[in-house]
Amino acid sequence: MRASPHRPRTARGVLGALLIALATVMATLVGTAPAAHADTLICEQYGSTTIQGRYVVQNNRWGTSAPQCVTATDTGFRVIQADGAVPTNGAPKSYPSVFNGCHYSNCSPGTKLPAQLSAITSAPSSISYGYVDDAAYNASYDIWLDPTPKTDGVNRTEIMIWFNKVGPIQPIGSQVGTATVGGRTWQVWTGGNGSNDVISFVAPSAIPGWSFDVMDFVRETVHRGMAQNDWYLTSVQAGFEPWQNGAGLSVSSFSSEVNLGTPGTGEPGPATACKVTYTTNVWPGGFTAGVTVTNTGSAPVDPWTLSFVLPSGQRITTAWNAAVTPTSGDVTATGLTHNARIAPGAGQTIGFQGTYSGAFTQPTGFRLNDAVCA
Repeated sequence: MRASPHRPRTARGVLGALLIALATVMATLVGTAPAAHADTLICEQYGSTTIQGRYVVQNNRWGTSAPQCVTATDTGFRVIQADGAVPTNGAPKSYPSVFNGCHYSNCSPGTKLPAQLSAITSAPSSISYGYVDDAAYNASYDIWLDPTPKTDGVNRTEIMIWFNKVGPIQPIGSQVGTATVGGRTWQVWTGGNGSNDVISFVAPSAIPGWSFDVMDFVRETVHRGMAQNDWYLTSVQAGFEPWQNGAGLSVSSFSSEVNLGTPGTGEPGPATACKVTYTTNVWPGGFTAGVTVTNTGSAPVDPWTLSFVLPSGQRITTAWNAAVTPTSGDVTATGLTHNARIAPGAGQTIGFQGTYSGAFTQPTGFRLNDAVCA
């Protein structure tokens, strides 16, 4: 039947030489790759851990006493155990997820949330899901809004984006129509669960991954009178609500950015100090990209780091003229010794080759150090 708020929450190997040469070349092209991190197993009811130094993966098992365990990876998480079941005409048993923002006093490192809606110019996000058939669940991307910059407790309005649903389940409330948001058509459901209002956007068929602007859904919610522009975005979360089983479900990649402007206007404040030109050569399953970043400011940028959100399903395999990490999701490209400075009015060009699945789209959220790029 219905979802419910994801609560409660509290405590938390001639060959040797060739290999050496190859390693030297790759280090020059890509830079020094970070050491691989072992996956982190979380079985505590409300256990959590940080990934990519900026997002939180949480187990968040609140509707059952049966064991549930997730493994946090470098880019997302996998549900490896999800015992038990609850009736499909009631609330789900948990919400294993990854988030940016604040969830019951657990705030992700360096987050810009909470942020007033009128000050957010865009909130690009990307998500890639892995589904299973032998379970009852939804794949839900949650957006939480409140009249105050709340970092603890239940928020006033929950926006749920149902990327997929399996089994005899439905959102809270009733269907009130359809809407086109982010270029896709959704069923729209509204209702309440006793603690907060809920608006759900349900995909008519499964979406395995997508890059979109969270603010498109926020604006639709404001238009429908379920939030106001002076409210706050407190967190965005991507995961699953399982009713029955759920082992094998995964978020293989997640990224979230929040771009801020001037409160009360929704417009950018200071002028941008950089410009990005992005050119590609695309073929089925692969691509190359050339990225030129120009310093449009009056002072040199030294050293420089270009950050951007690589769309879901895309992965960088080789890069040049920059050290690039990680290979998917929220990516940072850092200048090397020979190109670590960008003079005013000048630019630096980097490039990379990669793979992709699904429809090919370009990255979003380009930033040069702390400046938003046009």
